[in-house]
Amino acid sequence: MNTFSLYVTACLLFMGFGAHAQDTYYCLPCNNPCDDIAFNAPGKCTHCNMELVKQTKEEHERLAKKDRLKVAFYLQNGVEVLDFAGPLEVFTYAGFEVFIVSKDKNQLFAQGVLRITPDYDITNAPAADIIAFFGGNAGKAANDPDVISWLKKQTNVQHYFSVCTGAFILGKAGLLDGLTVTTFHESIEGLQAAVPQAKVLSNVRYVDNGRVITTAGISAGIDGALHLVAKLRGDEMAKKVAAYMEYDKWVPDQGMVAKQQ
Repeated sequence: MNTFSLYVTACLLFMGFGAHAQDTYYCLPCNNPCDDIAFNAPGKCTHCNMELVKQTKEEHERLAKKDRLKVAFYLQNGVEVLDFAGPLEVFTYAGFEVFIVSKDKNQLFAQGVLRITPDYDITNAPAADIIAFFGGNAGKAANDPDVISWLKKQTNVQHYFSVCTGAFILGKAGLLDGLTVTTFHESIEGLQAAVPQAKVLSNVRYVDNGRVITTAGISAGIDGALHLVAKLRGDEMAKKVAAYMEYDKWVPDQGMVAKQQ
């Protein structure tokens, strides 16, 4: 073999085209730049600290596309920042695709300080696997016939998720009838009056009815979101997300599971 042939062979081996192509490892999709980084040894991702899994590039891309659940966050003007920001962190680090929907595409003000531009309005929002609602002026959406009509028309939704008084929006659409649910501690009686067909609990972080998950106020949304991640992606994924967020207050199964699904 001449010198040029040896050089070409060495290059091909280095690029992985030889008989002993180097194994590749990827972290689970987490919506971060490390999603596209291939590692050459097992261990943990140096960016997101997720466990690395041995995969070919094709397997990794196929898995990421298949498992990328779409989550629609409906936000209204005056929405509570932590109500949605906490679950947003959880779902994105778990590899879900989150997008923002509102009544229209006008800029929103969360608690009067944070400016948010929705990705979609209710006329053009894509289908979602999970639809989430949040507190902070939630009555604006709950009492808007157009928003409730849009919600009722959504099909093939795997899970409905609410934080704080976002439960009132689900209740107005009839999605809480006959269920055990919860909401912000100061709104327990109000939700019970608004949805008399539901059983509204206090002193619980979240209630899982299988398809519908409601949580208590503000920080409880993080617990509910981690519970949903554990339900859909396994306990280890949820624990890794909590650890990455340094959320050491999470206790698995701290909420109530009213119905398995």
